[in-house]
Amino acid sequence: MKALIKVGYGCNDHCSFCHTLDVRHIDGEAREIHQKIDRAKALGHSMVVLSGGEPTIRPELLAWADHVVALGMDFGLVTNGRMLSYPEFTDALLERRLRYVYLSLHGGTAKVHDLMVRSEAFEETYGALRVLSGRGLDLTANCVVTRHNVEHLRGLVDAVLPYEDLSLNFSMVEPKGGGDALFEHLMPRITLAAERIREAIEYGDALLRDSGATGPRFGHGAIPLCLMPGLTDRCGDLKTHRFASMTEIGEADFYPVDDRNKIQPEEKCRGCSLSGPCPGLYRGYVEVFGVAELAPVFDRPRSNSFNYVFEAKVPELADGVCPLYADGITPWDRGRHLFVENEGRIGRYVARTRDFSDEEILSLKHDLGQVYVDVSRKPAPDDFARDLVHLVRSSRCDDCSAREACTGMFTPLMEDVFTRDDARVREILGELTGAVLDLGCGDGPYEEVLESLAVANTITYLGVEPDRERVRDLRDRWPWATIEEGRAEDLDERHAGRFDHVLVLRSWNHFADPARAIDQITRCLVPGGTLTIVDNVAFGLARGARLTRRAEASASGFEHYRNDSADEAHRVASDGALSLIERRDVGPATSNQWLLRYRLPPASTGGTRDSSPAAGLD
Repeated sequence: MKALIKVGYGCNDHCSFCHTLDVRHIDGEAREIHQKIDRAKALGHSMVVLSGGEPTIRPELLAWADHVVALGMDFGLVTNGRMLSYPEFTDALLERRLRYVYLSLHGGTAKVHDLMVRSEAFEETYGALRVLSGRGLDLTANCVVTRHNVEHLRGLVDAVLPYEDLSLNFSMVEPKGGGDALFEHLMPRITLAAERIREAIEYGDALLRDSGATGPRFGHGAIPLCLMPGLTDRCGDLKTHRFASMTEIGEADFYPVDDRNKIQPEEKCRGCSLSGPCPGLYRGYVEVFGVAELAPVFDRPRSNSFNYVFEAKVPELADGVCPLYADGITPWDRGRHLFVENEGRIGRYVARTRDFSDEEILSLKHDLGQVYVDVSRKPAPDDFARDLVHLVRSSRCDDCSAREACTGMFTPLMEDVFTRDDARVREILGELTGAVLDLGCGDGPYEEVLESLAVANTITYLGVEPDRERVRDLRDRWPWATIEEGRAEDLDERHAGRFDHVLVLRSWNHFADPARAIDQITRCLVPGGTLTIVDNVAFGLARGARLTRRAEASASGFEHYRNDSADEAHRVASDGALSLIERRDVGPATSNQWLLRYRLPPASTGGTRDSSPAAGLD
């Protein structure tokens, strides 16, 4: 894991889009950088990467590299590459465990690149590739895309083709520093930038495919994934480059890397299947151009859980002093880091998943409290009551002044929250009478309750399941039931006005189009009939590294189109004739299961309803 240290903001280029346009006169003192290298080692990082401004123009660079090596870490640079075109200088850095270089290259010719950096720099920057390639480095060239080079990206692809060990990344200009001051001059529309980047990547892929050659690899950054069809797995950022934390000049400690400068606009992106790994749009771009160019995707499955992977043991301090508070809370990501205390031992875990965004993980961990230890040793837990132990915030956090800023200490809750919360569902099912329609019944989680009612002729049961193999299995296992193959969204006139109760038992998040499903369900109910929806929010699993690798290598596929909470499902279900009669939400003291119940008004009421989120709670 990498630590990024800014050494100052001076530079021998003059990029129009420079992030640090207003602070180029500020450089860090050598002692500050040495101290931060020491801190990176104490935090457990395995590589220190120096950035700026331009770190290679600092006379202390070799001394800093020596200090990194003396502490047993590898060394890296974020650089314009000009100094690395000198073989003797690069050799000296390679001797000091230089392992990673992120180089800025903004055009395939001097005319384009030099226009971007406002210096005669191309020969040196491009020359650095000749010196660096073939040296066993993790080597990336990043091209910032502005209005000046957006029509010249293929030329850059042509220029880097000889370098098989290179990754070429195209990233959207950030409206910060020069990118903000010269916004109108520099900022292309996101749809144009995405189209040209996509064309350049596909052009490079085709050249390599047709020639049978290997490398370079082509990717993109800071482009909403909905605008990069077919290339969503090519997105790169600080996290994909395994940066854990960073520090600017004058900051007392490290901070987690994040994407707070970008946004996934709620009005466009809520429910998008790509929201987890998507970088979103720069906030400054949204302020000027809005969000109309986004094209969210709703038809792709996604995961319903993510892994917190064990990183290290944390020594407990004397007198019960919290090691987080004593050692500083700022380096630890409030969502993605997890500290677990159990019987005097403390373990540190980290979630590097790309299936969930920072905001989603933060909410699931702190707002909803859905974090568990996986004690099953299975690739995928299938009996939550036995396989998972709920984690809750430690009592030592209760009166801490840093509670709302800290990632927190968590402890096991030795209570079966799943069986406790599921008791209400079983109670509701046990009271059913009449005609019952069960949508997405394939897993049969409440088989014994429904079977007893059907055998006693208390209910007539029709199950509808889209998976053909599960339909066959249920027909063999459930002689008391009628099973049809189909989707909730496609119910037809045969089902209209027939059912006293409709059940959606842990299948809501499997619906491809829940709004259409609600319309069809409403048509199926008799006046006064009920709809019961039960499902789960996503959750985090604390696991060891070996179990995590085994789980992530398993053949299990994603089946959920979303991970709705009760609130999100209610927005859809209440937009019609149904009236809410019961609601149970997820919170830190509950399991991850929520419940919604609705009633179709009797015909005599004229179809009035109360869709207030608080209506009918008990």
